[in-house]
Amino acid sequence: MQKKYLIILAGPTASGKTRTAIRLSQHWNDAPILNADSRQFYQEMTIGTAKPTPEEIAAAPHYLFDDRSIQEPLTVGRYEAEVLELLDNLFQKQDVVILTGGSGLYIRAVCEGLDEFPEVTEVARKEVAAIDKKNGLKGLQEELLKLDPDYFSQVDQQNPRRLIRALEVCFTSGKPYTYFLTKPKKERPFTTINLCLKWDRPLLYQRINQRVDQMMKDGLLEEARTLYPFRELRSLQTVGYKELFAFFNKEYDALEEVTSQIKQNTRRYAKRQITWFKNLPDCFYFHPDDYKKAIAKVEAIIVNE
Repeated sequence: MQKKYLIILAGPTASGKTRTAIRLSQHWNDAPILNADSRQFYQEMTIGTAKPTPEEIAAAPHYLFDDRSIQEPLTVGRYEAEVLELLDNLFQKQDVVILTGGSGLYIRAVCEGLDEFPEVTEVARKEVAAIDKKNGLKGLQEELLKLDPDYFSQVDQQNPRRLIRALEVCFTSGKPYTYFLTKPKKERPFTTINLCLKWDRPLLYQRINQRVDQMMKDGLLEEARTLYPFRELRSLQTVGYKELFAFFNKEYDALEEVTSQIKQNTRRYAKRQITWFKNLPDCFYFHPDDYKKAIAKVEAIIVNE
């Protein structure tokens, strides 16, 4: 039986994943490209998620982009199931498939399976809620830093839902949240090859700033305004949108101020992504201009197997 290969193309936001994925796809005879960005699924979120353009979509087969509404949220568990079913079908015709995006948890779910956590006790839930009520986000951050510094360095530290979830598991089990992230991987009927885009940090941050400016020119403010009635949805707790929602709520005095905040929060998000992707095993790092080196690396792995 012919071996099947899933190429993971990871990288922080604004690192050039879309263009690079298309180049890899074209090398492997239009290998399918699957989305691993937790926001590019949603039809209503286009400018703020930097989705592939119609021209880019037409350049290679794309799946799981722009295929559902924000009112039909895709959980990590459901995503894992959908991707594995899709891969079963795609691998009947293709030996190579590309999975690309910046959402490390979604990539991990496909490659290794979801982690199993203890059922949170009511006592733990109340203890964490008390911390949140008394000290807010800062209190949650301080408690998680104390109980699980490893996870604290990876998690979105501005997302209270993520912090609360991790703390509830810590309080329930008496163990760090990351303890439950180190269980044996699930076997998959394909070989995973990890690639990750790499930039010098100042250049990456410059690209992020330029991208935010372009998003604002392209109409991100208007897009966010149309989504404001749905601002409580989990999918909209996203950098770019949540700052503009705060602007609509008069929490910022000027659009320049909120634009600067979006840039800063995006840079912080990119830093956390870089930290997360350091955990990818046997990962080959390359600059997008050196994509041919990545192709040669993958070809060598396939030949050696």
